[in-house]
Amino acid sequence: MSAATESKKVSADNQKAHGYGSIGAPFQFSKDKENQVDELTNNLTPLQRARQLEIPSREAVLRRDYSVQKFWSKNGRLLEQAWKEWSVNPQEPGCKLPSLDETVFAPTLREAVFEAWRNPDSEHNVRKAWKEVAPGVYSCQFFDPKELHRVRAYLDSAAEANIATRQPYGIVLNRKGFMLDERSVGYLAIPAFQDFYQKLLMDTFMRPLGRLFYPDYIQRADDSQTFGFTIAWQAGTNTDKNIHQHSDASALTLNINVNDPQEDFEGSSLYFVDQQTGKKHVVHFKPGEAIMHRGSVPHASLPITKGERRNMVLWLYGEQGQYSHFPYPSRMSAQERWKKPAEDEALPPKDNWSPF
Repeated sequence: MSAATESKKVSADNQKAHGYGSIGAPFQFSKDKENQVDELTNNLTPLQRARQLEIPSREAVLRRDYSVQKFWSKNGRLLEQAWKEWSVNPQEPGCKLPSLDETVFAPTLREAVFEAWRNPDSEHNVRKAWKEVAPGVYSCQFFDPKELHRVRAYLDSAAEANIATRQPYGIVLNRKGFMLDERSVGYLAIPAFQDFYQKLLMDTFMRPLGRLFYPDYIQRADDSQTFGFTIAWQAGTNTDKNIHQHSDASALTLNINVNDPQEDFEGSSLYFVDQQTGKKHVVHFKPGEAIMHRGSVPHASLPITKGERRNMVLWLYGEQGQYSHFPYPSRMSAQERWKKPAEDEALPPKDNWSPF
């Protein structure tokens, strides 16, 4: 055997000893190791598997890389299962969260809304709970400040759960926000919160409010679809402080301050532009207050200078994002306005379209 042949044989033997064939291809034992890893992963619970995921970087999100959408689409079902497990596992904070029911809402508004559900002709009492703070813009004590801690418990606990959630990225990417609606990949899929969000926030309160306050522009074709997210404006460096003037891709927007009463902040007021005169109306709102407006109204959030302001933003719009820009020739009756989706055969079904 020549020296060259002997050298090749030794090299090949070394490769085999380290799991490689004569041309550098892995032997079966390497594939077996991969199978062992897969088997170990499959033996984990959904929550354990979710906590091992490598979340897309902020840079990738800002570039809107295809890999980011692929990550959320691939892992969506796993993350839903993880949130469900987190909410019932006795060793997890999600098992100890308070209930979310109608008592979270401010008493005056709550009583008027539930009376209108029993007797739609009493809906004028719902109007009395709101005040107009700019042309076509209304404000109301929406959540009871004493009960806000229950809503915040879900948001704050979820932020520490080590389960991937997608941050809102419409005009800006909000570092501490959540997507709330099941149509959004990477949404906050805690079952109890989803019941509260869909059945109470959207179906019981928001949809009839839009039809009541904007009867010429919001009807079934404009409010069949739901969308929501949370944001956090924070003073300091490398934080989200404000958002410039814009309009929303919605028929109706409901913006709720979910700060606890003891959480002080300065700045971060909103302004709304009167589309007739161009005048800017500055609006401040306290913990638990909501501001309601048509999505087409130009508005902005001014910079926060101290503390943090947490908000829940809810949208309604029609199929595939449609909504009316022109007034309808006739209005819905009170009985039609106060009709739940399950009872309203004329309401279009939910689709999967999402603004962002």
